[in-house]
Amino acid sequence: MKPFVVLPLLSLLLLGCNPTQTATSPSSAPASSSAQSSQSSDRQSQDKPIVITTVAPLTNIVSNIAGDRADVRGIVPEGTNSHTFEPRPSDGELIKQADLVIANGLQLEVPTLELAEAAKPKETKIYEVGTNTIAQDQWIFDASFPKAGGKPNPHLWVNPKYAAAYAQQAAEQLTALDPAGADYYAANLKSYLQRLDQLDQVTRKVVASIPPENRKLLTYHDSWAYWAREYGVYIIGAIQPSDFNEPSAQDVAKLIDQIRATQVPAIFGSEVFPSKVEEQIAREANVKTDNTSDDDLPGEGSANAMENTNPEHTYIGMMVENLRILAKNLGGDPSLVDSLETANIVGPTATAKAKP
Repeated sequence: MKPFVVLPLLSLLLLGCNPTQTATSPSSAPASSSAQSSQSSDRQSQDKPIVITTVAPLTNIVSNIAGDRADVRGIVPEGTNSHTFEPRPSDGELIKQADLVIANGLQLEVPTLELAEAAKPKETKIYEVGTNTIAQDQWIFDASFPKAGGKPNPHLWVNPKYAAAYAQQAAEQLTALDPAGADYYAANLKSYLQRLDQLDQVTRKVVASIPPENRKLLTYHDSWAYWAREYGVYIIGAIQPSDFNEPSAQDVAKLIDQIRATQVPAIFGSEVFPSKVEEQIAREANVKTDNTSDDDLPGEGSANAMENTNPEHTYIGMMVENLRILAKNLGGDPSLVDSLETANIVGPTATAKAKP
């Protein structure tokens, strides 16, 4: 495994300064003065700034920082293929009211960002946290995201270190939008980063509990690359081709041979991409199969922390469940995750709150 360095996060003392990288797209042509006036009136009528996000983990991270000072609304439904998700006309109407759009970037949500650029008010910023977390030389290309396709693997948030970078950038962007809330966002960020640090420490313990020969991953969808690079786990490959279709019979045969050669004890599917081929491969290779998740939070609930009443339906809850599943199937100790608090730090299930 090659070591890598996470780009240093900006200090909260620099809130409001321009980032060294920018994901904001060029502004579209100005709207008519009457349309701009109408949009401005609609937005000013809101008690709180409206912040639009995309996938559920990102929505949950941002809403933990925003708390009750901003209305955070995720567009991509949970359990949906975010790579191909086509936003609805109602999403465009919502974006027209947005004060800020926070996306993952790295070409994950292309149709959604195209709509956002077309529908957003001229002054509304589109900010891509993933694009601003790592430099291009740290991008990972793999089976689902081959270099020839030009799109890097965008699933940075599965790595808690990068999730912390997302939280920090969210605090910076929210403070720039709402300077009066700077202390509130900083307090929420501090509490949330402590949770993510605990998640990182337990993750290392879980991986260490897995026998070295079993620290290998074969997944259906390639979403664990940045996590594996951080924690010293070898990615064997992915079942799903880059076009998101089922693998060919020839591909299946190669995967079965690869599983037998590497003696991986289990393969891991995805609830977003249910596949009978995965079950066939597991049967023929005589290995276990189970599902992990990269963007579907566990149980029922809302990705918005201020609306959620399920303490497990959170980004941290998703990662805790993933660690439990990985440990159980790879010979590690699932009980190590029992010490982690999965609830949000704000909202109905909050166990740590900052003063407004």
